[in-house]
Parts: sequence; C-alpha cells; structure tokens
Amino acid sequence: MPLRLVGLWMAFFGLISVLPGCSSSMTKLLKNPDPAYKLRMAEQFFAKEQYIKAQQVYEDVMPYYKANKEFEDIYYKYAYCAYNLGDFMNAESLFKSYLEIFPNSTKAEEIDYMRAYSFYKQSPKAELDQTNTLKAMGMMQTFINTHPGSARNKQATEIIDICRVKLELKDQKSAQLYFDLGQFRAAGVAFTTLLNNYPDSDRGDVYKLMIIKSYFRYAEMSVEEKKVERFEQVINECYEFVDRFPDSQLRKETEDFLTRSKENIKNLTNE
Repeated sequence: MPLRLVGLWMAFFGLISVLPGCSSSMTKLLKNPDPAYKLRMAEQFFAKEQYIKAQQVYEDVMPYYKANKEFEDIYYKYAYCAYNLGDFMNAESLFKSYLEIFPNSTKAEEIDYMRAYSFYKQSPKAELDQTNTLKAMGMMQTFINTHPGSARNKQATEIIDICRVKLELKDQKSAQLYFDLGQFRAAGVAFTTLLNNYPDSDRGDVYKLMIIKSYFRYAEMSVEEKKVERFEQVINECYEFVDRFPDSQLRKETEDFLTRSKENIKNLTNE
C-alpha cells in the first residue's frame, strides 16, 4: 500500500479512537454538579470556537443562572453558537428572544441587526422561494428606521440592494420561462410587471425588448381577426421603447420589430 494511503488510514483510525473519549469527557462534564465550573468550560469552548461543545454546556447551565447577572452574556453567546454553526433559523429565534428578554441591553442594536442578518443568511438562490429574502429586506429597513445613526446602516442598505437584485433575477427567470415555453402573452405580461416593479433597473431596455418580442410572437400566432390589433400593440410598445431608451444599443432591433409589425398590418389589411 502506498505510504500516503497508509497515513490516511492511520489518521482515520486515530480519529475513531479519539471520538469515544471526546463523547465520554463531554458526558462527564455535563454530569458535573458545579455550574460555575461548567460555565468556565463553556467559555473556553466558545473562545476556541468549539461551538457545538459550548452550545451544549451553555444550554445545560442556563437554568442555574437565570436570576444572575451572568445570564445575559450566557444567552448572548448561546445565540451566537447557533449562528456560528450555520443554524440561522435557530439563531434568528434566539436573537429575537434575546431582545425580548433584554430590551435595554447595550448589545440590543447589534442583536437587532444580527436577527435581520440571520434572515439574509437564509435567503436561497434566485430560483427558490424568496420569503426569507423579503423578510431580510423588511427587517433591514426596520433596523435602519429604528437606528438612524447606526454604523451598520451602510451594510444594511447594501444588503437590501443585494436582496432586491435577487428578487429581480427571480422575476426575470420566471418571465423568461414563459417565453421559452411559448406562452408569449403571459411572457409579455410578466416582463411588463418586471419593468414596472424595477423601473430603475440597468436591464430595463432588455425587459422592454422582451415585451416587444413576446407580443410580436403572440400576434404572429393569433387568429387572423386578432392579428392587426395585436401587431398595433407591438407598434405602441416599440414607440414606448424609443421614448424611454433613446440611446439603447437595442434600439435597432426594436426598430426592426416596428418595421415588421407595420408590414404585417399592411399585408393583413390589403388582404
């Protein structure tokens, strides 16, 4: 067996042999009747970023310190254990409880921000449900309104902008899917809604062109008696594009749709 593989196997079996000892030492610690000793150990675990162990011990000693001044710091670090372990749902709940239990804490602003940030950390990729993204945006805006002088407001504003871009991307993908599936009327409506919801988007001219393309294809596929009316809608959309985005690089393509729509109407009326 190559030496490298031998080393890997030795490390693996070494880890297995250590694990029972770790479990045994934690069980022994949790059974210790001295809460002060356990708290000192929890503090050491937290300082060493051993958050799973710290979390277990903090949870165990909390009932002993509920009426003591140490309780706030214990709860503070207990909440951060969940956050640092990537358990953002539980962290958000603990940050919320912290604010309810210690509303006048000197750390209240920090925890208020971290609660909103925990929702942001739960925000999934654009294709998925964006409930937590919307919650993060709302809570970050509430944080800004509640703490107008906070140094964290700059980052809170940046996070709101990031979330807004993600929501725009989700709506864009949904509208594009309608188009790709050949549901052109639905695509036109979806891209119109997208443009109305994000009027200042850098991609506004792209969305407007997709509206034109969608309604043009919809007109082409329509029954004969509806085609003129629907090509006229395309023409109106083209004129709106030129008025709104006169310097767009997509203007020539828009003008091509304008010309083709007029030609279609001419041919249809001549018939």
